[in-house]
Amino acid sequence: MRSAPFLVEGYAALFGAPDLSGDVVRAGAFARSLRAGAVPMLLQHRSGAVAGHWTRMMEDGRGLFVRGLIDGEVTMRAVTAGLCGLSIGFRARLWKPRPEGGRDLIDIDLVEISLVAAPMQPLARFTQIGGAARAA
Repeated sequence: MRSAPFLVEGYAALFGAPDLSGDVVRAGAFARSLRAGAVPMLLQHRSGAVAGHWTRMMEDGRGLFVRGLIDGEVTMRAVTAGLCGLSIGFRARLWKPRPEGGRDLIDIDLVEISLVAAPMQPLARFTQIGGAARAA
């Protein structure tokens, strides 16, 4: 018997916080991509490994907030076992080098958002918040 999907939410990117490569996402970097529409929810950035779908994506004062439904059996088992990282797949359209290393990311083409074990931005995490009935 197939399990019902469950709801997760968290931050896929945090503004002003360097990731492990020194990249820093700036507020507004996702604005154009968010206007373009939804991006896939993948597992570990693997093409074709659809983990579910995002029901909400928005920039707020902290970063890129996402909410979505996980409906893949493999993904559900991974989350139940402790998987809780988020990671963005993107192309940098506009950026400046940072003196400390890495880039200031000003405009980003968001390609996908993955559920991952080890996010490049250690603060990018999600939590399971309930079943499909709470997806609104």
